[in-house]
Amino acid sequence: MTAAPHLLQHGPMPTDVFTPAGLHLRTPRLHLCLPDPEQLTALAHLAAGGVHDPATMPFVVPWTDAPPGQVALAVVQHHWRTLGAWTPRDWSLPLVVVCEGVVVGMQGLSATDLAVTGEVVTGSWLGRAHHGRGIGTEMRAAVLHLAFEGLGAREARSAAFTDNPASLGVSRRLGYAPDGIERRVVRGAVAIDQRLRLTRQAWAAHRTVAVTLHGVAQCLPMFGLPPATTRPAPQTLNHHLNHP
Repeated sequence: MTAAPHLLQHGPMPTDVFTPAGLHLRTPRLHLCLPDPEQLTALAHLAAGGVHDPATMPFVVPWTDAPPGQVALAVVQHHWRTLGAWTPRDWSLPLVVVCEGVVVGMQGLSATDLAVTGEVVTGSWLGRAHHGRGIGTEMRAAVLHLAFEGLGAREARSAAFTDNPASLGVSRRLGYAPDGIERRVVRGAVAIDQRLRLTRQAWAAHRTVAVTLHGVAQCLPMFGLPPATTRPAPQTLNHHLNHP
């Protein structure tokens, strides 16, 4: 007996069963959420069209080196695998980024034993046509707000190769500090990965993007955190922003 294909192709995810499907983050320009099938398809085509200069490779795993059709398929399969592997102890949240109605990229937030370590990790990619518009900063600011304000994280980690000034610039603007380097092998050559770390205090001192969160409370157990009734409710902090 084969699975009903319409269950994969149509309709929203069941928010009463998989509560992160009801999570929404908004900034002045952006809307971040788990993608519906149409948005996931748009993400796949966006990635197939290019997310970086082919002469460079910003990813440890060079998934964008594949032919366009394989890149598109990899985006869809990676998304399904990520959600399928979700546990409250070890999770990764792959959010579609929509700017003024257009799918422009993916912003991820992940953690292992968040309730114990208080640490999250971010990762992202942005369609090449949308580079240079400040979207990368705004979308990472959104998930940092979720992490620190919504989920009570204490620190956030990121990394970028030293030949990726755009990503390093985003981290610098948001208050990250260098956290050592790691030598990686990418395309058969050594690449220096600059690790970065953001404390809660540095995040608060560098916040310039207003972010609103919707649907956090019902998601907390899926993030390995106590229910909202036993912890302070997440707040929408559009005030006390720092101005550049």
